[in-house]
Amino acid sequence: MDIEVTIEGESLSITVENPFHMDTAGVIAQIRDFADKKGLQLEGLNLEGLLPKMVKGVVGCEEGCPANAKSLVAQGYGDFHLEYIEGGILAASCQVNGSELLTIKVFPEF
Repeated sequence: MDIEVTIEGESLSITVENPFHMDTAGVIAQIRDFADKKGLQLEGLNLEGLLPKMVKGVVGCEEGCPANAKSLVAQGYGDFHLEYIEGGILAASCQVNGSELLTIKVFPEF
């Protein structure tokens, strides 16, 4: 599975070998490092809660794909705008530092 993080038009791609045992702390560290290089602080964003829910929404499929992803979008998550994109892609976006847009997309493996 791939996770794509976009800030100011630049992207970071993170490959998750086993989404059922994702190194959440490691993925978040990569995202925060990428944001730091762009001069953005992600304090106050609950990435630790969001990312596992997004991954489960894409690969969990307990209620039949893509039910979990659509359910997460319907519930929402904090300051993030969630969107289900055809093909099983789940996207979360929010404003950071008042004007910059942070977007995280989780792409399933088929």
